[in-house]
Amino acid sequence: MENIYLLMLVALVALAIADLVVGVSNDAVNFLNSALGTKVLSFRTIMIVASIGIAVGAVFSSGMMEVARKGIFNPGEFMFSEIMIIFMAVMITDILLLDFFNTVGMPTSTTVSIVFELLGASVAMALIKIGMDNGSFSDLGIYINTTKATQIILGILLSVVVAFSIGAIVQWISRLLLSYDISSKANWIGAVFGGVALTAITYFILMKGIKGTTYAKESFDIIGGMTITDYLESNVVSIVAVSSLFWSLLSYFFISVIKADIYKIIIAVGTFALALAFAGNDLVNFIGVPIAAWQSYEAWMASGMAANEFSMQVLASKVPTPNYLLFAAGIIMVLTLWFSKKAHRVVKTSIDLSEQGETEERFSPNFLSRSLVRAGSNSSDFITKILPDSINNIIEKQFKIPNDLPSNKISKKDRPAFDVVRGSVNLMVASILISIATSYKLPLSTTYVTFMVAMGTSLADRAWGSESAVYRVAGVLNVIAGWFGTAIIAFVAAGTIAYLINISELMIAVLLFVAIIIMIRHYTNSKSNGSNIIDEALVIAESSSLQGVIHESAKTISKVIKRGNKVYNNTVEGLSKQDLSLLDQNNKQIEKLSLEVDNLKDKLFYFIRNLDESSLGASNFYINLLGFLQDITQSLEYISKISHKHIKNSHSKLRLSQIRDLIEIDEAINDLFEEIKISFERRSFHKMEIILKNKNKLFGIVENKIEAQISRTRTTEEKSPKNTTLYFSILQETKDLLKAIMSLIEEYYLSHDGSIKPAKANNNS
Repeated sequence: MENIYLLMLVALVALAIADLVVGVSNDAVNFLNSALGTKVLSFRTIMIVASIGIAVGAVFSSGMMEVARKGIFNPGEFMFSEIMIIFMAVMITDILLLDFFNTVGMPTSTTVSIVFELLGASVAMALIKIGMDNGSFSDLGIYINTTKATQIILGILLSVVVAFSIGAIVQWISRLLLSYDISSKANWIGAVFGGVALTAITYFILMKGIKGTTYAKESFDIIGGMTITDYLESNVVSIVAVSSLFWSLLSYFFISVIKADIYKIIIAVGTFALALAFAGNDLVNFIGVPIAAWQSYEAWMASGMAANEFSMQVLASKVPTPNYLLFAAGIIMVLTLWFSKKAHRVVKTSIDLSEQGETEERFSPNFLSRSLVRAGSNSSDFITKILPDSINNIIEKQFKIPNDLPSNKISKKDRPAFDVVRGSVNLMVASILISIATSYKLPLSTTYVTFMVAMGTSLADRAWGSESAVYRVAGVLNVIAGWFGTAIIAFVAAGTIAYLINISELMIAVLLFVAIIIMIRHYTNSKSNGSNIIDEALVIAESSSLQGVIHESAKTISKVIKRGNKVYNNTVEGLSKQDLSLLDQNNKQIEKLSLEVDNLKDKLFYFIRNLDESSLGASNFYINLLGFLQDITQSLEYISKISHKHIKNSHSKLRLSQIRDLIEIDEAINDLFEEIKISFERRSFHKMEIILKNKNKLFGIVENKIEAQISRTRTTEEKSPKNTTLYFSILQETKDLLKAIMSLIEEYYLSHDGSIKPAKANNNS
């Protein structure tokens, strides 16, 4: 029996390593968002600063790991065998849950997940014990401390409301004082802002970083024999005052004498601070449970008692974690930060929702987002009306983005998502709020605070304009819904897994195997989808001339043709084999392609605005091009959907003669599409004359099939109206598809001039 618990301990160690990986991947958004969004530092510098912060935070992390010991449940009420089941259920659930959120690119709270997993698993075990003892549901209070769970729920609500509101207010005031043209402001203004920001961040390092360490409880003569914790809490005003003066003077020295960018310094120090706090305080979420399990195992082995008789009262005491374990955990966290693609995906979600300019919106608007935007817009209009025109003019002047800013001259892909003022405010406000929460022991989530501050500053900075507000608000609502979903899913899943393990210990092996399979599948799918997206995504042309647009758009045409050919092939194959799943997948593929083409049309405004005054031909060409692409996708979408509907409704199978005809057409279209794809890939626009000469042959094939079906219908050979309707619809839409393709080819052939060198995209594209 001892072997089973030793194996469980080994499994928990392996799970701890995996949990560190998935946990860092999700929580990286907490400290990378502002630095990556402003792009004021190189990616390498950002990663080095964050890595140092994580390493320092891990080494000086609190060794108590209290969350896994007590607070959620009363350890003295559980036996060793029961505790190990709880811990195993928690770790399996945590890995799967965080990996899911990483895969979809949504930030969540590792603290909330671990707390509710512990709560769910311990409730399940408590109910099992109560049932075996013939107790009542009211006895659950003996085993579970519900106060902690209540605090976490309140923490979610507080984080959302407080962080968003304070972030918006501070950003609005900061922008009103500094505007976007910060280089024109007096040095003392930047120095004061730098002093306030650096004071907030450094105090945050003291409160959140150092206070959580084992050294915080030790007394030092240099501070009058007080502990660090007591000193920080009793001298808040003096520490803040002295620090503000010191950092303001130092900032002025940096700006005036050294000519340094104080905002760059703020962002670097802020990134370090949040990374340090993350490692120092959230490390418990990843390794706290396995360490508690290890220490429980040692205590049980020393007792000599049976596993189901040894009470875990030992977990109520404080036992420090060895430094070498903290160091090892820090190394894993740093490596994950550098190599995890999912971490970058989670960060991207936050940055996209904070983007100052236009970006591809990944969230669809809903009733609530539309209602909130409408209410916000009406409130803004009302405030504008009641304020004097002079004040409104001042506000508008400060919030106007000058056209001659250096960032406007950077290419679109290299342009920052937001400026250094907003990035600094993000770090400053998050630091202040988390410091206050730590001081007053308020249950605020670090993830929730940093995310909602970023969203609040985005709103105040007018990043959510009329063109994007409904999408951005919908995104924020989705993230918040995911936070509450985290608590519910964690509770239910951990409780279920604990129940299954309690039934049979063999379930541990089964559940571990399932977890491994799911994570491998997520990794492989993520990797393949990522490469497919890069390979197949449609990209807007950015050139300023007709010939430039022709060359730039050729790649997009090639991708549309390639994907369209696959859709048509799958439709014919699905009809011939009566394969509903293939047709269902085919529908999703063509819907995705249609959406991408629509997105290109949505960006038409920015394309035209980027053109030179003499490039009218380029705009007309591009408008026609997008129109033909839309016609192509609409035809393919119609063919795919009517075929899917036919099979789904279990209508009779197409006749063998009809299938043969469709296969013949499919082969001809396949040859055509392949030839077109190669021509566009190689930019062989002169060869398109050959394709145009053969168009009558293709139309002739389709016309012959239509005439053949008319003959079959007029005789007794064809008896199914549904088959006839479907077949004629496919052929007619195929004709429209060919017309759109040939019009597209003709547009390229007539517009291309090989003697003119294509112009490149403008730098401000």
